[in-house]
Parts: sequence; C-alpha cells; structure tokens
Amino acid sequence: MAPMTDAKLIFCFLFITCTVTLAEIPMDCCLSVHRGEPLEKTAIVHVHKQISGQGCSIDATILVTRRGKNLCMPSDEPWVADVEKHVVFLKKLCKKNKYKGKRCFGVKPEYN
Repeated sequence: MAPMTDAKLIFCFLFITCTVTLAEIPMDCCLSVHRGEPLEKTAIVHVHKQISGQGCSIDATILVTRRGKNLCMPSDEPWVADVEKHVVFLKKLCKKNKYKGKRCFGVKPEYN
C-alpha cells in the first residue's frame, strides 16, 4: 500500500509544480507604442500583431528590424500598413528564386 501512496503523492507534487510554473510564464508585450516619425520600411523584415486581451494590455504592431530589434508601433497608423505590405512583398521575393541579395538580409520567408 505504501508504494501506491508514494506514487500518488509524487504525481500530485509534479502536477502542482507544473501548473504553477506554466502559469508564471512571462509574456513579451509592448507596454507603449512609438508615435513619432515613420520608419524606413526597408529596415523592417517581419511584422506581427499584439492584441489587447490576449495576455497584453494594448493593441500594437510589432516591427522587427534586420538586426532583430522589436519596435512597438500603433496599429492604426497608415504608414504601418505600408510597412506591412512591404514586408509581405519582401518575404515573397526572398522565398522565390533563392534571391539572396542585401535586400533579403534578416528576412525569414514564411512557408505556409
């Protein structure tokens, strides 16, 4: 009877530990957005959205530079939409024909 009780205790301990650990995973969120001058779209190689209510407190568009820096920008700015369109074009260009010029430095094509 003792080995079964020990196994149950170990299982309960592991379950509680894993649950607490997973609940404490920090989110990487933008806390504010930059509302200054538009950025040069050729410096941006990836774009993704941050939606409030999904672990973060504000809506933002995260622009990733060629060097891997994340920049938080407002989603409602027209120039941000232009940058998004440019990134989509750039990913398609870098995916086809194995184009590997300076233009594709830092670009990770999406294979969906």
